[in-house]
This record gives sequence, structure tokens and C-alpha cells, in this order.
Amino acid sequence: MDKQAIISKTAEHVREELSGESSGHDWFHVYRVWKLAEHIGKQEGADMFIVEMTALLHDLDDFKITGEHSKDKKNATSWMENMQVGADTQQKIIKIIQNMGFTDHIEGQKSLSKEGEVVQDADRLDALGAIGIGRAFAYGGKMQRPLHDPAEQPKKEMSKEHYMSRKGTTINHFHEKLLLLKELMNTDAGRKMAAHRHQFMEQYLEEFFKEWEGER
Repeated sequence: MDKQAIISKTAEHVREELSGESSGHDWFHVYRVWKLAEHIGKQEGADMFIVEMTALLHDLDDFKITGEHSKDKKNATSWMENMQVGADTQQKIIKIIQNMGFTDHIEGQKSLSKEGEVVQDADRLDALGAIGIGRAFAYGGKMQRPLHDPAEQPKKEMSKEHYMSRKGTTINHFHEKLLLLKELMNTDAGRKMAAHRHQFMEQYLEEFFKEWEGER
């Protein structure tokens, strides 16, 4: 099977697996990351098969979907074996997925390949801007997080375990993660897009707090 056929079949598989997911990590999130990664990867001269496959498979084993932490990424691995993806390529893809998440950054930024940097930027971009705002509230609702509580301040420093177990509020999530992403981008294209989306989120939060206090 040629590479383009593998990518097409992988997209179909992931769409079936994640359709209807309601936390903001659904098929359409994966689709957007896929297309962003294509756009950035071509500018970076990356191996596009690795970029596209990683983008498509990156959430298939995510604990927010599966409810379990799979370090070996068994769903992604099983699918690639089924598609007869070479062992070396599988290893490169799985290594990226294992190390590209924000929670991995909490323990210290992981070293990624060029392809990993591309997909990481694409995934982080989808957590920013208008879509990022929508996803934040979708996830907050699914996790039964309060919208906002003025008495609860954002946590500046957290361990990986604390971050993953913390309930918090959705507005605090902006300060604890989303507004930090702009400075963590790897590529020139990613930084440019992140700057625009970051600015939009800051404008949104300014409006949010004025409305919260009844000023508008």
C-alpha cells in the first residue's frame, strides 16, 4: 500500500474512532491539526508522511478519551502495524506522540524531531484563538469545571500529577496553559499564527472580565 493510501485509510479510521467525542478532542480537532501540520511541515521541509500520520494518530490513545495512560500508545501502534508501516517509521511517530503533550512540557521541554516540532505546533495552535476558546469551554463542561471563580487564583507552578488531577476553573485554564503556548512554539510559521490567536484570546478575556463585573 502506498503512503497516500495509508494516510487516507488512517484518516477514515480516526474519524470513525473519534466522531461524536465531546471534550474538544474529536475528529474535527484531529482534522484541523492535520491540515495545520501539512501547512507548517511543507514550509519546514519535514518528512510529510511522518507529519501527517503523527497528526492523525496523536489523540488515539489520549487519556482524556481512553481514560487510561498508554505510554506505548497501543491503539496507534496496532493501527500502524495493520497498515504495515515500517518499524523505524512507527518508532519515530510513537516517540513524537509520547513527548509532544503539554503535560510532558511541565517536566521539562522534550527534544523532538523536526516532524515532532511541526505537529506539536499544530496541536498547540488548535488550543489558541477562537477555536481554542470554544474547545476550552467544551472540555470544561465535560469535566464539570466551574466557568470562573474570582476567589480561585491560577496556579503558577504545578507538577505533572497536580496539573492532570486539578479540577480548577475554565478561566484559570487560560492562564495555566493556553496563554503560555505562544512562547512555546517551535517554528516560524507556528509563532506567527500563535501570535495572532494569542492576541484574540487576550481580547476575549478582557471582554469576559468586563462583562463579569457588569461593566458592559
